[in-house]
Amino acid sequence: MPALDPGHSALVLVDLMERIVALTLAPHSGTDVLTAADRLAHAFRAAGAPVVHIRVERPGVDVQPPGSELVAALVHDGDPVVVKRTIGGFQGTGLHELLAERDVNTVVFGGIATNLGVESTARAAADLGYELVFAEDAMTALTADEHQASVRLDFPRLGTVAPVDAISLDGPE
Repeated sequence: MPALDPGHSALVLVDLMERIVALTLAPHSGTDVLTAADRLAHAFRAAGAPVVHIRVERPGVDVQPPGSELVAALVHDGDPVVVKRTIGGFQGTGLHELLAERDVNTVVFGGIATNLGVESTARAAADLGYELVFAEDAMTALTADEHQASVRLDFPRLGTVAPVDAISLDGPE
């Protein structure tokens, strides 16, 4: 896979919240996803590319369930955080405007669950014209079958699926 231009790329991490990462997940554990996402986030930050975190809030409740915060070690000062109240991360969140302000045209995705929050956000991103890359080992689902359906059937139709180690950033040509 060719190196991405850090001036036009962003890493978007979906729902890497304490209570979600702690679930029984497959094919990758929450801990493994965090490790892969953190490695990718460090590469993006080092190249000057934004790392955007999305977390979900349940609408219509006064207090969110315990563990609803993002995993603290993953979020660094300056990383934008977007709060969603739907499955996908674009509806009513300002995510598109945030990416447009940073001149982003390529979005790399990671998160939990592959077939829900990640896929819903990715479909909206594709509709908005973004080039998409899916960091396969920086995402997971409740079952391996759900994860595999997204990464084998759906994501290749929307963009490029690659392991974290194959995703790199480089300066503009």
